[in-house]
This record gives sequence, C-alpha cells and structure tokens, in this order.
Amino acid sequence: MLGNMKKGEKGRIVNISDIDRLVQRRLQDMGFIEGTEVCVKCVMPFGGPVMIEACGQCVGIRKKEASQIAVERL
Repeated sequence: MLGNMKKGEKGRIVNISDIDRLVQRRLQDMGFIEGTEVCVKCVMPFGGPVMIEACGQCVGIRKKEASQIAVERL
C-alpha cells in the first residue's frame, strides 16, 4: 500500500478502486491511474499527508487515502 512506503521509495500503482469515488476521480484527473509510477517525496509526522510525485507533479494525499492505494514496489 502507498501509505506504508517510506520517503524515497518508488512504486507502480496497481489498484485505486478502494478509494472514495470523488477522491478517485480527482486522482485520475491528475494522472494517478493504474500503471503510473510514483515516488514518495515526504511523509508528514503524526499521520499527516503523504507527498507523492507522479507525472512530473507533486501531490499531497491524506494518509487514509494513501493507505487504500495498492502499489507494486520497484
């Protein structure tokens, strides 16, 4: 899961269908689809957001949503 990855780790999105439909749609609009390579840039302390880089852009995702994104580590 994306929420379990550490800073600097890379992975490929396998499944995002477990997330709320509205959040899923917004992520897909930004290019977060199955097969997209992502890199964890920063993990905020105390369960804060996770900064993810994909498609040349950096996006902050809640830890809850990041934990619902299935990722294959590279």
